[in-house]
Amino acid sequence: MPYASDSASERIGQRIAEARKARGLTQLQLAQRIPCSKSLIAQVERGHKPASPSLTAGAARALGVRLEQLTGQPYEDPQRGRVHATVPDIQTAMLSWDLPDEDLPVRSFDELAGDVARASALGRKARYANLGRLLPPLLDELSTACHSAEGTERERLFGLLAEAYSGVTAIAYAVGLFDLRSQAMDRVQWAARESQDPLRIGRTQWQRATLFLQASAYDRGMRLLDRLRHDLGEDIGRMDGPTLSVHGSVHLRSAMFAARAGNAPTARAHLDAAADAARCLGRDANHYGLEFGPTNVAMHRLGVAVEMYDGPEVVRRTQRTRLPANVAPVRAGRWYMDAAKGWLDYGNREKAFAALQAARSVAPEQTRNHPQVRETVKTLIHLERYGKQSLSGFASWLGIT
Repeated sequence: MPYASDSASERIGQRIAEARKARGLTQLQLAQRIPCSKSLIAQVERGHKPASPSLTAGAARALGVRLEQLTGQPYEDPQRGRVHATVPDIQTAMLSWDLPDEDLPVRSFDELAGDVARASALGRKARYANLGRLLPPLLDELSTACHSAEGTERERLFGLLAEAYSGVTAIAYAVGLFDLRSQAMDRVQWAARESQDPLRIGRTQWQRATLFLQASAYDRGMRLLDRLRHDLGEDIGRMDGPTLSVHGSVHLRSAMFAARAGNAPTARAHLDAAADAARCLGRDANHYGLEFGPTNVAMHRLGVAVEMYDGPEVVRRTQRTRLPANVAPVRAGRWYMDAAKGWLDYGNREKAFAALQAARSVAPEQTRNHPQVRETVKTLIHLERYGKQSLSGFASWLGIT
């Protein structure tokens, strides 16, 4: 597996500029292809603003390069990459999906379900190295169990397998192995269909939509989500808790698609629809690992504001929202990463760096591997106005030389 060297000078904006010039495009021509403003391209290329995930994905599509060529992922080297060290065994287990080991002893359903629950808990905590060590033998055992079972037991086991494969997608996303993520997503969809659980299948389509975000194919992702909402229906008064969670989560993801496409009214409408579902649910829940509820809606309101470069809304959301103590670390980490970028876009470097430190505190493995964090740190360094030694220490922790 190749590992990218990482330095403060190798910003995503610099890589975009190099690829743009190699294709003979002006900043205006690239902006028209993405589309976005020419001034945004200029600011990102000069290092005055961090490249957002949406801009990076749009530039990769417009320039005809792979996303990781712009992000520089994966970042860690083999000596320090505890998460990366688990990937070869995960890949072997993924390749063996239709090769059950008849000599492998299989435990009871309850024991397997307990291990899947532990895997899900590690994913919630963004503890990807531990998750990566747990998954390969668990995937092998679940695959063997699924192929030997029948009837309802078989369907229940495939539900566990789908959830376990979702752990692979989380690791692959965290470290930027996009081919592995796509392969794992195919496995998730296959196992979900075999489970015969309509809501799990719907949750899988919600999960699949992230691949369209990664590809900057917002129209196709929205079509997928529109179809899923149609299948679920819109009468939230008749929905039970799990259905409300899937329904509301689809609206939240639709809001992010609309924001990345620059459609603020549609994004707000989806956020409001999700808020209605959250009120009907009445609490933060975790059906199918979706973490849906009022807190997740608040987090997505910040995410949409960051995508839309709405500085005043970023300020309002970060000042008004207090995350509950029991919020999943992987969600809290994302909140603080979004807050950091939002505050930097707004011009407050102190608050941006404070948010990065908070993200590191709650979810260090997620923070260390996320392109948005590195872009924010590199932008702070490039601006040369944030001379605190703590920033240099943070950059060193990220592996930025």
